[in-house]
Amino acid sequence: MTDDLDGETLAFAHRMFDLARGGATEELAGYVDAGLPVNMTDDKGDTLLILAAYHAHPATVAALLARGADHSRTSDRGQTALAAAVFRRNAEAVRALLDAGADPDHGSPSAVETARFFDLPDMLTVLGRS
Repeated sequence: MTDDLDGETLAFAHRMFDLARGGATEELAGYVDAGLPVNMTDDKGDTLLILAAYHAHPATVAALLARGADHSRTSDRGQTALAAAVFRRNAEAVRALLDAGADPDHGSPSAVETARFFDLPDMLTVLGRS
């Protein structure tokens, strides 16, 4: 798929993923509001939402969810934004994802499995599984 894109388009896409990783909420939200696909994925299947969750940016997570980001999408490795937020021990992002309807048992490993594997009882509590 990336073979079909020119260098300028690829550079723009990489910049959008960097905005998600960096928590540039307002700038990224502006691009989504202007037409950037909110569920855009990188070459590993990571969505903007997964990247924002993994890099512990709850405001960016909330902004993407408010714009229709699909919290049930999994990366090519089966990981979800919720599992990423649990791994990073970011309760605010976890709560935002749960409030949006994210399933703690979805994905491989799921958010619950991640919390148990890494012995994160605080995250199990947030997930309602303590």
